[in-house]
Amino acid sequence: MSRPRACVIGWPVGHSRSPLIHSHWLAAFGLSGSYERHPVPPDAIDAFVAELKAGSWVGCNVTIPHKGAMPSQCDRLSETAKRLGSVNTVWREGELLCGDTTDGIGFLGALDQELPGWDAAHGNALIIGAGGAAPPIVDALRSRDFKKITLASRTASRAEALAAALGCEAAPLDRLELGAVDLLVNASPAGMAGQPPLTIDLSALPSHAIVDDIVYAPAVTPLLAAARARGLRHIGGLGMLLHQAVPGFERFFGKRPAVTPELRALVEADVAAG
Repeated sequence: MSRPRACVIGWPVGHSRSPLIHSHWLAAFGLSGSYERHPVPPDAIDAFVAELKAGSWVGCNVTIPHKGAMPSQCDRLSETAKRLGSVNTVWREGELLCGDTTDGIGFLGALDQELPGWDAAHGNALIIGAGGAAPPIVDALRSRDFKKITLASRTASRAEALAAALGCEAAPLDRLELGAVDLLVNASPAGMAGQPPLTIDLSALPSHAIVDDIVYAPAVTPLLAAARARGLRHIGGLGMLLHQAVPGFERFFGKRPAVTPELRALVEADVAAG
């Protein structure tokens, strides 16, 4: 293949900022490859995988609703993808399709870059949300030896079921005990543009606590505004979005990119423009 092509697949996929991110890196390295959105409905996933195996693409990123379907399509999975049963990055190695999930890498990479030393306490983490974003965050925090990880959700039964599956604790969202929480993560859509805000009273959080909202549109959610008002360290979701893309670009195009202020400004402007 003279000009390597990669893509992001999903249904829908028009919202994805992956082409903007990868195109920036391609230009930065002076590479001639391309990266595009490729809409794939659920009943067409087999046909797309056939394209991958035929060499039409060097690889792809995977978004909703295909993350759970891709592991069975891959010949080789990372240990993380095996644990979580989810794949968001697929690439070819010879005749084999390989899969990984990089959301946890993105979560940790953003914190490491923006708040160095954030995990020194190896303490207690509270994660709000029991959807697809929560498992890779739990997995990532375990890799940093957090002593206690608790899940909470508006739907208590979902939090309890996911906590049981992941081997962590569950707590009712309306009766949170924040006094010993070192890291509070919003892994739910609450606060996203068009969604109701996450209304949590942060006054009980310790002064050293960190608030991490993985929502990146808007850049400052009501939760982050509340954390800022309390003087707490806080981080939005844009960094996670950017850092989770790094391993895929390296697999697709052979260069390891950096998350730079220029890239952040580019994507921030795109998000702000809607």
